[in-house]
Amino acid sequence: MGRVTVKTIAGAVGVSPSTVSNAYNRPDQLSTELREKILAVAAELGYAGPDAAARMLRSGRAEAVGVLLTERLSYAFSDPYAIGFLTAVTEVLEQSQTSLVLMPIGYEAQLETGTPDVTAVRQANIDAMTVLCIGNLHPATQLAKARGIRIVGTDIDPDPDSTWVAIDDVEAGATLGRHLAGLGHHRVGVIADTGYPAGTVTTGLSIDDITCTDCLARIRGLASTLDELVIVSGGHNAPVSGMAAGGALLDLPDRPTAIVGLSDVVALGVLEAMRDRGLEAPRDVSVSGFDDIDAAAQAGLTTVRQPILEKGRRVGELLLDPEREPRQVLLPIELVIRDSTGAPAS
Repeated sequence: MGRVTVKTIAGAVGVSPSTVSNAYNRPDQLSTELREKILAVAAELGYAGPDAAARMLRSGRAEAVGVLLTERLSYAFSDPYAIGFLTAVTEVLEQSQTSLVLMPIGYEAQLETGTPDVTAVRQANIDAMTVLCIGNLHPATQLAKARGIRIVGTDIDPDPDSTWVAIDDVEAGATLGRHLAGLGHHRVGVIADTGYPAGTVTTGLSIDDITCTDCLARIRGLASTLDELVIVSGGHNAPVSGMAAGGALLDLPDRPTAIVGLSDVVALGVLEAMRDRGLEAPRDVSVSGFDDIDAAAQAGLTTVRQPILEKGRRVGELLLDPEREPRQVLLPIELVIRDSTGAPAS
């Protein structure tokens, strides 16, 4: 027998070629019995399935979407926020058998050359793309737009033609700032993500030094409601970064009365640094974070909650359907006050 094709299978089963195609690509269109019969005949004849490259050429679709990360690939499998977000996205994508491609844009090349490595975007074979902590003006995002890749953002974009699912990170920062100010805190430490290796402490930072879009927006909100911010970094988003940067703040002669991690992961690291020094929150220093991951509740951490799973689901739906409305979704936030914040020590 010559080359086995969809038409070969269709003739052997007595159905149309489109029915055979549906058995592989749209199984919900067939009864279980008919699909199993088609797959059994295909296996008997040695047919491995439709050629993905040929299918893409015919349809003009790659049947895959990408997620652009300004972090190491391991971040997607270790950070609770990223895990929740990506899980929700994939739950939507798998309903249409669409693949997810992780595209890390690591900081190593940018730290060495001053220019980020955008090879992943240049070579990506995807229909659409979403991002994690990457701004609209990032070279990788601009390259994706130039290539005609549809982008579903995760930050507010004033462009009326843009598509995004986001929270108001500025208001999230301002909400937490108002809470701390109301408790009597004036000088507050803030731990930002700079993308350097975890545990790399950088002090004396200003708002202008922060490039992470979520971090920058949250700091602006904090700055609008608090008298003084002491901005430091412990590297990229990880517990050890919170331990390192938190330790640097705690060891200052005039340490802040409160410390804000711009993610719960970092704030939890600060609590660990406090335990190492025999300190307690909020007795000695108040500590708070953002996101409200599961571990935050377990640790009694004050935080600003965002609906991570809903965010991922909404992004997934917009990645699949460019006509879906609304195309700009602002999700709610909520200040969750727990035992880690209180009035400054007298």
